[in-house]
Amino acid sequence: MRQIIVMTALLGGALMLAACGASDSAKEAEAFKTVNAIDETNLSDIMLTVSDPKEAVKYFQRSANENPDRIDLKRGLAKSLVRAKQHDQAVKVWQAVLAMPGATDADKVGLADAQIRSNDWAGAKATLNTVPPTYETYDRYRLEAMVADSGKQWKKADSFYDTAVGLTTRPAGVLNNWGFSKLTRGDAKSAEKLFAEALTYDPSSFTTKNNLVLARAAQRKYDLPVVDMTQTERAQLLYTAALSAIKQGDVNTGRSLLQEAVDTNPQYFEEAARALAALDANKVKA
Repeated sequence: MRQIIVMTALLGGALMLAACGASDSAKEAEAFKTVNAIDETNLSDIMLTVSDPKEAVKYFQRSANENPDRIDLKRGLAKSLVRAKQHDQAVKVWQAVLAMPGATDADKVGLADAQIRSNDWAGAKATLNTVPPTYETYDRYRLEAMVADSGKQWKKADSFYDTAVGLTTRPAGVLNNWGFSKLTRGDAKSAEKLFAEALTYDPSSFTTKNNLVLARAAQRKYDLPVVDMTQTERAQLLYTAALSAIKQGDVNTGRSLLQEAVDTNPQYFEEAARALAALDANKVKA
């Protein structure tokens, strides 16, 4: 009888150990699953930021094909296609994302962005119209401003640009876009102010510096603005001012600016030298 009790106790202990072993294995498997998910999320983040865009596309294509129900991987594919400048394909993938359970208003904004990049302004406008007014983000209003601009709805564009600026701590890009919008409308003075403000947030943007020179030149202010610039940038900006002066009939000023651009550039400035030679040969008349 005692042997039976002992055997029963030993068997019970063995079963308990087996149960504990099974429980530990399940916990380990779950832990590994969690770690793998974290690693995969980190890898996805890396692929969307610092990796080569083409490599990112390959990664997300493979991962999305292996996990067709994972909307995050499909989003990653859409974003990486935009980075790789495959905008038409990005539109298709964003549309697929929106057809999946769990799609959000942010995904609609992503689609509108890709549509704008693929020059489908009507499609972008239609997509943004499906986003509820309660969804207020920088990206949404930045795109709304661009769409309004494309339709020459200046009052709406200005309102959207202003809202977008207030929703980000890095407004340099949208300020530059707003300034360019003002410049194309013929409001060079307002454009100058917006470009100057953009440079306070991103002093390294040559595009904004060049736009600032264009805005000043449109007002016949041909001297370069007081902004940080390299010697090469200075030469390029002088060249921009020179061409603007010549276009507006201020040929002598343009000639002087071209000469200064040639003298300033640390290397041979072919475009400026050629324009200067054309002026000197009277191929461009005052």
